[in-house]
Amino acid sequence: MLKNLCARAYTYVCVQLTTDLISFIPCAGVGAGLGVMFGSLINGAARNPNIAKQLVGYALLGFALTESIALFSLLVVFLILFA
Repeated sequence: MLKNLCARAYTYVCVQLTTDLISFIPCAGVGAGLGVMFGSLINGAARNPNIAKQLVGYALLGFALTESIALFSLLVVFLILFA
């Protein structure tokens, strides 16, 4: 009985940790997306300095929307861990 109970608990923990690791995959995409976005901002500002202020506004909006993906994936991780 105790052996069966320990096996179930071990399986539950393994499934929970695997799901948490899978939930962190979007963070890699967020990091790559932010790098591309700010690299393009620097490139665009260097090519056309007249609209650099407008480009920074667009980049900050894009940063906020992209970062929200990471926050949602973190929310999923906490829901899986503590729910």
